[in-house]
Amino acid sequence: MPKPSKARARESKREKRLRAANDKILGAFELQNPPFRPTTGMKTPVAPLNDAQREYDAAIRTADVIFGVGPAGTGKTWFAAMRAAEALDRGDIRKIILTRPAVEAGESLGFLPGELDEKYEPYIRPVRDAFEEYFGTGRLEYLLKNGNIEPRPLAYIRGSTIKNAWLLADEMQNATEGQLKMLLSRIGENAKFILNGDPRQSDLPRGKSGLEIVRSKLAHVPGVVSVQFFREDIVRSGICQAIVEALEGA
Repeated sequence: MPKPSKARARESKREKRLRAANDKILGAFELQNPPFRPTTGMKTPVAPLNDAQREYDAAIRTADVIFGVGPAGTGKTWFAAMRAAEALDRGDIRKIILTRPAVEAGESLGFLPGELDEKYEPYIRPVRDAFEEYFGTGRLEYLLKNGNIEPRPLAYIRGSTIKNAWLLADEMQNATEGQLKMLLSRIGENAKFILNGDPRQSDLPRGKSGLEIVRSKLAHVPGVVSVQFFREDIVRSGICQAIVEALEGA
């Protein structure tokens, strides 16, 4: 059996509790499921590239609420978008909702030109790029116009009941505990929420991010799984991993 990496060996007690809860929930899951082949766009089935992505994949397939937490470049957003696209392609759900906090360094939606859809577009661009890779440009435009894929600002989730849909929430290190509570309480029948973020990249004032607080509180709630990614799990490129390690301290 291979030795655990240095990063995993340094897991905190909280992270070990989260992983133990994951193991209990995912223990019966069979990873060797037949891959789904998309009808348009991508022709190669999406497959995990490392152990972290395999754990993430198992969580997405089995849980109702999934937290993907860790550094940039680990494939959290891309992989979640691909699995959501498959679910929509199969007809398992009617809609995919994309959201994220409208928090950036020094600017907000109000400083961007255009109507709400145009203002919000830069915030969901990474997910849109993944969908374009899966569906192709033409079908993606149809799905967006038809409302099957809907970008929605986090504030506009309030009062909704999300059902027969997957909700992909990105950059959630920039959400407060109150915002996360509001978001997660919107989940309805046949819905799956995937929340991704990197606590080290929060643009909120220190102590205001609710991501770590909320996922810790929900660690033992049935149907909720939290997957921790580490620097070693970066798949974007070798230089990306080297940059993250240098900036965060290897």
